[in-house]
Amino acid sequence: MSITSAIYTGNSGLLADSDAINVIGNNLANQNTTGFKSGNTLFSTLLSQNIGNNSQIGTGVQVQAVQNQFSAGTLKSTTNVTDLAIQGNGFFALAAPSATTGSAATAYYTQAGSFSVSATNGLVNPNGYQVLDTAGAPIVFASSGTDASGNALTFQNVSAISSTGVVSCLYSDANGNSATLYYAGAGNAPASTTAGAVKIAEVDVPNPEGMQSQGGTLFTLTNASGTPAALTSANGTTESILSNNLEESNVDMGSEMVNLINVQSSYSANSKTITTANEMAQDLLNLIH
Repeated sequence: MSITSAIYTGNSGLLADSDAINVIGNNLANQNTTGFKSGNTLFSTLLSQNIGNNSQIGTGVQVQAVQNQFSAGTLKSTTNVTDLAIQGNGFFALAAPSATTGSAATAYYTQAGSFSVSATNGLVNPNGYQVLDTAGAPIVFASSGTDASGNALTFQNVSAISSTGVVSCLYSDANGNSATLYYAGAGNAPASTTAGAVKIAEVDVPNPEGMQSQGGTLFTLTNASGTPAALTSANGTTESILSNNLEESNVDMGSEMVNLINVQSSYSANSKTITTANEMAQDLLNLIH
């Protein structure tokens, strides 16, 4: 191998370390982003070259993958009933803003539960993605309902969400009559009891680390992640939906700063490799003078 090969080897290290710094910078930039999942850079060696006698010399390094870390972030209490966090390993399933249906295979998955009720009574995230129910429909609250006496009532707000994803809504009329009714599926009249309720979908993904990030704390499935069998609901024990809570990012600033120091040291060492190889090449050229 020539001396210049060492320059290209060092350059591969610089490029890989630059990508790693970008990942760390992105983690630190999103330390206050609700539901953000930090990334971890994985490296792999480039193809080695044979030099005889069954010996090989490596030719550098490359970024093999940036793996998302799905450890839980801390929970933060809020005053908004539709702010939701998941206690467990599950994800909320969302559909695109313009979608009319959804499924486990096509959903966007997130653990960022900063939801609100839209002008059309849909349950959406800040970017308009629609929260799915266990029937695969974007959640839209019926604009009207009736109380036990048959009085017509108008939707007012979401009043509570249970640990299993049952949504209680307050309906009332101009005369002060009111009732708590339950979301019973998009296009259906609200139910008077929880027995007729349709729940918010909460889904376990077989291999979350294999999902593809789509930005906005949303992920989609890949062959590596596997596909959930169906849109399921939280059981209220090992998997629970917590209303008036948000999951913060899982970025550990201490770990990120240590990683940053390690990458910086590696970058400096690779720079020294290039400088040394260049000096050796200059020494070789000087032999002709």
